[in-house]
Amino acid sequence: MRTRKQLVTKGFIAALAAGLLMSCQNKAGNNTPATTPAAGTGTPAAGSFKIAYVDLDSLETHFEYFKEKKGLLEQKQQQMDNQLKGKARALQAEYEDLQRKANTLTQEQGEAAQRSLMSKQQQLEQEAQNLRASYAEQETKFNEELQKRLDDFLKTFNADKRFAYIFSYRSNASNILYKDPAYDVTKDVIKGMNDNGAAGTK
Repeated sequence: MRTRKQLVTKGFIAALAAGLLMSCQNKAGNNTPATTPAAGTGTPAAGSFKIAYVDLDSLETHFEYFKEKKGLLEQKQQQMDNQLKGKARALQAEYEDLQRKANTLTQEQGEAAQRSLMSKQQQLEQEAQNLRASYAEQETKFNEELQKRLDDFLKTFNADKRFAYIFSYRSNASNILYKDPAYDVTKDVIKGMNDNGAAGTK
């Protein structure tokens, strides 16, 4: 999607502050080392500050509903572009035809033809503006719907409150500077959302 809205989860600063607070409490107590997640389990160990993340690039690549709706949106954009280009070519052809006939027209006829062309050009520009505004509105609704689907699924996915925060991650466009694969729940989220779609919850 050309201008798709980035699905960025809020709360990074709050999560960082909470993590630092827990660290300070450990130091002020019996200095017991913080529990770390078991390697390769994909789930943090009990007692740790539990977080997770979803890789949005991977989600968009494998979430079937997203691919289907994105494809339809791209088709609409292509149709819009073809429609505008076709009308622009027709207007250009009419202008060139007027240029060829210029010597055979009276001044009044020439001016009338020019006014007609200018009016058609303004109409085409207005049509292009309206079509782009309509497409932008559809794209916004598409992004909002996807965000809601992800939010609703994660509420169910994390109903047991095992994660305090679930961040979003996107390559080259994320506040997350380091990610541990042990906290990656992307595959589970993709499977769950695809299963929901297959169950007829579209």
